Amino acid sequence: MIKRRDRKELRRKRHLRVRAKINGTPERPRLAVYRSEKHIYAQIIDDVAGRTLVSASTIDKELKGKLQKTWNKEAAAEVGKLIAKRALEKGIATVVFDRGGFKFHGRVKSLADAAREAGLKF
Repeated sequence: MIKRRDRKELRRKRHLRVRAKINGTPERPRLAVYRSEKHIYAQIIDDVAGRTLVSASTIDKELKGKLQKTWNKEAAAEVGKLIAKRALEKGIATVVFDRGGFKFHGRVKSLADAAREAGLKF
């Protein structure tokens, strides 16, 4: 059985491997996803300038009263819609998806699908 610390370390290694290939530019910034046990976070990052352009998470004020649970697929989909809405308001239409070393499955997939449906292209 893999220990919790070992799983985190393996995810971190996968993330570094992915980040070696994916880079956010001003024209096409990076949509980074982080999933904790209780929450999910998304940021759109310009790696050239080293700045976060847009962010959304299950702890946002806009979503706080709307969500019954913050750790399910429905909550992740709401975060995906919110990040897409905020990105489109700032004029960001296309992004590079960075799954953060997590499997493209469950909450991460739900967030990505909702962001696509809301108008982001990746």
